[in-house]
Amino acid sequence: EIMPSLVGSEMCIRDRPITLQGTWKLAELNGEQLPEDFYIYIEFDRKGNFEMYQKHDSMYPRYITGTYSVEKDGHYGYVLSGKYDYENGDWNNEYIVTDLMQSGSMVWTVKEGTEVSKYVRVDKVPDEIVEEAKVDADEE
Repeated sequence: EIMPSLVGSEMCIRDRPITLQGTWKLAELNGEQLPEDFYIYIEFDRKGNFEMYQKHDSMYPRYITGTYSVEKDGHYGYVLSGKYDYENGDWNNEYIVTDLMQSGSMVWTVKEGTEVSKYVRVDKVPDEIVEEAKVDADEE
């Protein structure tokens, strides 16, 4: 049986280089839609930098920057990891990236856990989210 995610031009990414460049929005967490006031947007550039806008673990939005890398692992496929700027440490998890579709979605699975996140490609982070996050950052 062929997995639906491996049909046609959208082949499994394990066998080709991966590019995450662009802007992504968290669409589902563990198969569930997100609560209304919960979001994560992440922008990856070509040089290995990211900018993240998130509102999920507090009532306040956050703007976070750092660097990321994607390593090819013989067993897992592509593994995404990151570091936060200002010596704020590494991401809590490494993620196995699968189902990177030309239609603009990908799945991250925590390497040492069970959390599954589905991201979809978007044109940009909405202006109101950028403003809200950066205003809060200025007040810290």
